[in-house]
Amino acid sequence: MTINTTDTKDTKNWNSEKSTQLYGIQNWGTGYFRINPEGNVMVTPTGTQGPSIDLYELTQDLLDRGIRVPIMIRFQDIIKSRVELLANCFHKAIADHGYKGEYCGVYPIKVNQQRHLVQDIVKFGRKNKLGLECGSKPELLVVLALMNTENAVIICNGFKDVEYIETALLSQKIGRQTIIVIDRREELFLVINAAKKFNMRPKIGFRVKLHTQGTGKWVDSSGARSKFGLTASEIMEGLELLKKEDMLDCLELLHYHIGSQIPRIQNIKSSLKEAARFYTELYKLGAGLKYIDVGGGLGIDYDGSGFTDSSINYNEQEYANDIVSVLQTICEERGVPNPNIVTETGRALTAHHSVLVFNVLGVNNLYRSEPPRPALKADPSVMQDMQYIFEKMNRDNINECFNDLTQAKQEAQQLFVYGVLTLEQRSWCENMYFATATKMITIAKSVPDAEDIVITLSQELCDTYFCNFSVFQSLPDSWAVGQVFPVMPIHRLNEEPSREATLADLTCDSDGKLEKFINVETGKPQKTLAVHPFSEKNPYYIGVFLTGAYQEILGDLHNLFGDTDAVHISLTEGGYTVDHYVPGDTVTEVLSYVQFGRSEMVDSVRQATEEGLSGYTYLEDPE
Repeated sequence: MTINTTDTKDTKNWNSEKSTQLYGIQNWGTGYFRINPEGNVMVTPTGTQGPSIDLYELTQDLLDRGIRVPIMIRFQDIIKSRVELLANCFHKAIADHGYKGEYCGVYPIKVNQQRHLVQDIVKFGRKNKLGLECGSKPELLVVLALMNTENAVIICNGFKDVEYIETALLSQKIGRQTIIVIDRREELFLVINAAKKFNMRPKIGFRVKLHTQGTGKWVDSSGARSKFGLTASEIMEGLELLKKEDMLDCLELLHYHIGSQIPRIQNIKSSLKEAARFYTELYKLGAGLKYIDVGGGLGIDYDGSGFTDSSINYNEQEYANDIVSVLQTICEERGVPNPNIVTETGRALTAHHSVLVFNVLGVNNLYRSEPPRPALKADPSVMQDMQYIFEKMNRDNINECFNDLTQAKQEAQQLFVYGVLTLEQRSWCENMYFATATKMITIAKSVPDAEDIVITLSQELCDTYFCNFSVFQSLPDSWAVGQVFPVMPIHRLNEEPSREATLADLTCDSDGKLEKFINVETGKPQKTLAVHPFSEKNPYYIGVFLTGAYQEILGDLHNLFGDTDAVHISLTEGGYTVDHYVPGDTVTEVLSYVQFGRSEMVDSVRQATEEGLSGYTYLEDPE
């Protein structure tokens, strides 16, 4: 980690290429984001040869239109690119292997249910028959309203009651290819009863609990203790029940899911081998299987390292190739026709398209370029010790001085508690500590074995940039599961970012901050972000990238910060269009979510004001 202790701009020795390396945008940007020679982030949905837009200039335009920061900017062209990329990868793998089944992708709307987004996904996926997946009754109604692609599959997952199942079943009468996945054994009885009630042949899927588990943050999505799915014995019981009811041919799909954001391709292949064995066995037992649903899990590269839970060691084409080849091999060995392949890919389709842009409001800086006044002979010994450390510190004694400084800091704090140091003296000790630490970092950088000193002091003295957003509303996974998102300034990138900072949000919660950032050199998260010196005269904008999956829909109202303004942008050869503008929540709207009505609150304030107006102008007795 590189820490600079000066605010001097080094424009001669810094350029946008160095910023590219520093922030790793070439690793996680996937060709959609880059830095231009002017030092601004560029958005390139179809690569460098297609239309592009300067993100900083776009932000300025949106502000001029009256749209407010923080802004969630959604690039529809990136959605189109991701939808076509995944379909093309599977079509290529199927053609290359001579696979006899078809690819039938679905988008799980739980990932992001925003209406305009789902509509775009349906539109862009129509030529490849992209379907939708739902996991609740409200989601099913959304899917049935928006899914109008002929022959596209609708997958119904999640806990189901009679109303959910009957709605799904009746959707077949309006031409929907709706498959009801049995996640719990009791649901099969409900499906059979509903089918009898309406005299219909249901399309049924079984979700199997695999022994094979994935890796990463969502590893518990599979395995014996997973929330959903049928065990081998439950599957056999279900098979016998369907056979008894003359519905064996209605079992058209086998489904499994080993978790979201699978970082290793080996886990994907291992789980698929086990699931394929279930598929071939069920087919041999007479099930009318046509589809195998490999669930979600296709990851994206949040940090570009290739070896963390926020990264992946494979690409979309390798993912498609392995699924096709494994299924083909096992099915041909067992003499079973190649099934149609269903994927429930959500994160990989939506994450890249959305960027959160916010401004910095202020900064807390602990660096001290100058020490306080010299310690006097009459001052306590701890102050004289700290003065000595500051003056005598050099390359040769840097480790000794670091230990002495740490001890002196602790001693000063204790002496203040015991009443030995006055408040003024403690203030002097704090200022001397920060001044000494600032000087120590500069010296330690030139000492080969002093890297730990640099890291420790840099993290302690780093700036805090106060930013206009809410972690809980816009980046809940950062707080809840420690997800690393790419974060970087969107302009001034041809200047050296000479400060290191953590980012604090507007909430009054100590967890309301970002202090986990990509370290391109190690691949491991670091606690600070390289930023430029802040000036209140010039707005400073930071972007958080790859936020399109889960973040908006999981965001909460901590401190009653609501949805941000959001815009949907399409690029053209000559510029861009704002296809949709979704205003952020007003105070009235947010208060209504917690049952505070505007009229009642105004009336309450008015009554309190009237009581005050009727009071005596002089002081009154409490009675």
